[in-house]
This record gives sequence, C-alpha cells and structure tokens, in this order.
Amino acid sequence: MSTARDLWITVMEIDPGRAVARGTLSLALAGAEVIDLLELGAIRLDGDRLVPAGDPTLEDVLLQQARTALVRDEPYESLDDWLWRRGRALADGYEAVMESDGDLSRTHRRRLPFGGGGEPVLTDSLARRRAQERRQAGDPVLAALVTAVGLVAEPAAESPDPTDDTTMVLAAVGAAELELEGERQRRSVEEAAFDNVWRGA
Repeated sequence: MSTARDLWITVMEIDPGRAVARGTLSLALAGAEVIDLLELGAIRLDGDRLVPAGDPTLEDVLLQQARTALVRDEPYESLDDWLWRRGRALADGYEAVMESDGDLSRTHRRRLPFGGGGEPVLTDSLARRRAQERRQAGDPVLAALVTAVGLVAEPAAESPDPTDDTTMVLAAVGAAELELEGERQRRSVEEAAFDNVWRGA
C-alpha cells in the first residue's frame, strides 16, 4: 500500500489538465508518506517530531527513500519541516518512478524539438486499479489529501475515523498548503506592483 502513489494517481485522474500546482501536490505527497510510515511502524510522532522507530520491510522504493531521508538525531525533525524539505519537487520524483514502473507512459507529439517526450498518461496498471478502488470506496485519508490539494474527492465512506496521528498529519498538510498559497498570492501582488511601476516609468 502507498497512500502517496494512490494520491498521485487520483490527482492525475481527477485533474487531467494538471491544474494542481506541483508544489501543492508535493506537500501532500510528503504528508501521505508520513501517514504510511506511521502505519507501517517505521516512525512515531513525539509531539510534532518524527522519530524513527522500527525497521519494517518496505517494498515501495519511494517509501524507502522517505525513511532513509528521516533525521535520526535528536531533537529530530518537526512534521512541518519534513513537509517542506521532503516535499521539494517530490511530485516530479513520483512521476519519474511511476513512469519507470510502467504506471504511466508519455503521449507522443510530432515535431517536438530535441525529441521531447510529451505529457504523462496513466496506464491500465494494477497500481491504478488499486487507487481507483480506494477512491471509489471513499477512503477518508485519501479523500482528505485530495481535498487538501484543492480537488473534489469522493465522499468519505462510513469507516473508522483516522487515528490521532493521521489527523495531525492531515492538519499539518492543510496548514502547509495554506501557507504555500499565501506565499503565491504575496508574490503575485509584488509582481503586479512591479509591473505597474515599470509601466508608469
């Protein structure tokens, strides 16, 4: 199971036009990794700190990369810091690995300079079918993550509420997404002000 892969696939299916910004998706993917590592017993939360715990077998290469990236010295890393550090360009990393695994392919465009590869397209893979089943079942964690990136998720099923740790991670993802959007808006205002000054010069 990989919540991050399920999220990546679900976003691709709901948003084929790729309106979701890569930074927005990357933050949510980093949060999804934490949720899976918690469930697998690879980490635990001590307050807001990610503390390495057990040593379970991780078959997913991206989850293994996430575990390897954990800070292993006290006072460890805060959940918020992890989201920003691990989330840097993480969507691109997932895209590359999933293409290598055959979960997506590239559209072929004619007359592309230098042999460009086209847009990513999901294949009919086992990973895609699993993500579809989870989405259609209204998994509350996946639904919350999809909502965090600004898309409309399937209604959550009547299933047990997420654990306290998972709820904390989801809240942290939501806060980080709001912070990122606020930074985007601030830059947009600054750029607009600069353009107005330039035109008036």
